[in-house]
Amino acid sequence: MPVPDFEIRKECPPQLCDCARDELLGDPQANIAILRLTQMEEKRLLVHIEGIASHAQLKMLQQRLQQNLGVVLQITPGGNEVRTMRGFQIELLEQPGLCRKTRAAIPAAVRRCLAAHPEIAFAILNENDLLGGG
Repeated sequence: MPVPDFEIRKECPPQLCDCARDELLGDPQANIAILRLTQMEEKRLLVHIEGIASHAQLKMLQQRLQQNLGVVLQITPGGNEVRTMRGFQIELLEQPGLCRKTRAAIPAAVRRCLAAHPEIAFAILNENDLLGGG
């Protein structure tokens, strides 16, 4: 198993996580960029997400996550009526190396961001033509 030239996320207890970190490290063709998201970096990312103040910043975050870590963050209005921030579908697409806790923590931080800045939520709704402005 080749050792990357950067610090990687520590191994999760196998019974608590389904991240397939070892399989990812064992595949020489795999993109291991996601393993750059150490627990310390994840904490910094969560603080950054909660500090986002505009829809443009949120879109930039989505692009940067995909470029730097290969992670796809999807934020869409739910199938039913969106009355609260719980009405949004916010998820990280599953991929090898992405910890179960991370897949829960990042969407929760995005929800807190949307609750603090409802104008971002309205921009997402408008982007999906739910307010008739797109």
